[in-house]
Amino acid sequence: MEEQIELKTAPADFRFPTTNQTRHCFTRYIEYHKCLSAKGDDSGECEKFAKYYRSLCPGEWVDRWNEQRENGNFPGPL
Repeated sequence: MEEQIELKTAPADFRFPTTNQTRHCFTRYIEYHKCLSAKGDDSGECEKFAKYYRSLCPGEWVDRWNEQRENGNFPGPL
């Protein structure tokens, strides 16, 4: 018997009513990293934000942002 895979994306957010989800993606990425800073890397509470930004953001953006964070020149409020 084959295992079914359930695909999900981030829930609708009234702060981002348009179809352009660029800001939504960026905000979820920041929320995830703020959560990690506040609760620690071992906290499972932050995992929902990770799922959200991973479903919204192109991988190239995430790679670039991760690199910017490592170099200390990320443009967002972390």
